[in-house]
Amino acid sequence: MTLFLIAWLGGVLTILSPCILPVLPFVFARAGRPFVTSVLPMLLGLALMFAAVASLAAVGGAWAVQANEIGRWIAIVLLGAFGLMMLFPGLGDRAMAPVAALGARLTERVGVGGRSGPAGEVGGSLLLGLATGLLWAPCAGPILGLILTGAALNGASASTTGLLFAYALGAATSMAAALLLGGQALKAMKGYLKHERIVRRTLGALVLVGVAAIALGLDRGVLARLSAASTERFEQSLLGMGGMEDRVPEQPADDFRDFGPAPEITGATQWLQGGPLSLQDLRGKVVLVDFWTYSCINCLRTLPHVIDWQERYLDHGLVVIGMHAPEFAFERSPGNVRRAVEELGIDYPVALDNDFRVWRAYANRYWPAHYFIDARGHLRHVRFGEGEYARSEQIIRTLLMEAGATDLPPAGEGPAAEGAMAASSGRPRSPETYLGLERGRNLVTSPDALGPDQWALTGAWDRQDERAVLEEGPGAITYRFRGRDVHLVLAPTQPGRTIRFRVTLDGEAPGAAAGADISADGYGVVETDRLYQLIRLPDVGEGVFRIEFEDGGVAAYAFTFG
Repeated sequence: MTLFLIAWLGGVLTILSPCILPVLPFVFARAGRPFVTSVLPMLLGLALMFAAVASLAAVGGAWAVQANEIGRWIAIVLLGAFGLMMLFPGLGDRAMAPVAALGARLTERVGVGGRSGPAGEVGGSLLLGLATGLLWAPCAGPILGLILTGAALNGASASTTGLLFAYALGAATSMAAALLLGGQALKAMKGYLKHERIVRRTLGALVLVGVAAIALGLDRGVLARLSAASTERFEQSLLGMGGMEDRVPEQPADDFRDFGPAPEITGATQWLQGGPLSLQDLRGKVVLVDFWTYSCINCLRTLPHVIDWQERYLDHGLVVIGMHAPEFAFERSPGNVRRAVEELGIDYPVALDNDFRVWRAYANRYWPAHYFIDARGHLRHVRFGEGEYARSEQIIRTLLMEAGATDLPPAGEGPAAEGAMAASSGRPRSPETYLGLERGRNLVTSPDALGPDQWALTGAWDRQDERAVLEEGPGAITYRFRGRDVHLVLAPTQPGRTIRFRVTLDGEAPGAAAGADISADGYGVVETDRLYQLIRLPDVGEGVFRIEFEDGGVAAYAFTFG
């Protein structure tokens, strides 16, 4: 119940965001009409349609997104016609004449006379709300981002849709309050203007302005950037009060025991380098299932150890399976994963869990996550995140000896790793920072006075759900960071395109602090969809990082720090 209340409060806060502006004219078009039969059905339709579309888009893949775009344009045409009929009443009368005649004939047959009655008002208002729900693209702050991410990872569920509906109801609540206040103002205006038609024409013009703003994408671009920080502080406080804020994952209290039979691993969409495999086929072997994704810095830092274990214990009965569960859309591409697997030197089987079936079977929540399975197929140990490598290796050795292995090689001392795969400093650092609308936080409007862990965009950026896209150059991202390393997930928006960039640290070329993917003078190129290491300080510090692009066509996803 607490989660639904927090989702509802998050929706209420959307009234403070400029992203709500394009849909307000449609809401105010109901001003002066009965609340129960006109306003309430309209807001209910908006909430229902938003919850349905958001649920479908979060779990249904690209086809659902495409279908939603088609519905969006249908709604734009419908609401544009609605605005024109309000602006030009004569046009509305002529357009509605056939509908009115049909309605009169139908009502005569059922004995209701010629009156449209409240049922007609309810139906029209509900239709308007459903159309508006297709268009509404609220700025996704921490609360909505958390709900949508949970939907994408955990699949469709009544709980997820219920949370989205609660969020939309919260927005509808604040819109209703604004409408009640605005309705009083409109009544006062009618008294002075003496002609209701002038008010209706004004509202019709505002509806057309809203339709134009949505058709041009202003609700997803300009207004989203303007509203980036408007409600984030309040939403983050709500998440903290409800216990939903980001946390370092906790290990099970009793982390080495028999958890019972491990879930199967047969739900993957594709296998690379061997497979398909099942735990039934692997009875007698010790199995390590590693949930990872190739742009995750924490996953990259654990990989040298996982690769070392596979090489050290392969001939003694250990089977390592990389269960690749994508975080970003480009990580769903088998070609991208195959290229990353080759570049990272992984030679054990990798399963593509694009539908998160295995992820959900294990009730997993983290990247990386290691599940240790004994020779009987029982889950014996779970490890979330980086670290405790000696402990993990000792558990592998124990399970192998339980299975009858002898003459095991000595335990490793920890592989040497470079670049993004090098171990974390373990010192205080800036949090992982997403640049898209769903989970983006700490964005400010100007790069001139950044506080710790704050960032700013300069140029023609379009912030989308999971990324920020530079539509045309020049453009830049500036971040005041704490830590040793600065990594940024980048991708060209068109396959095969190369995007040049330059990095500065405190306004100067990075020199010896240059990361593995740039030169000492700060230059580098974006050629593939992956994580780029841009800064590597000799020790933990802080500074102002800036990356500048001369041309558009690049997408930025997330910062991580070491």
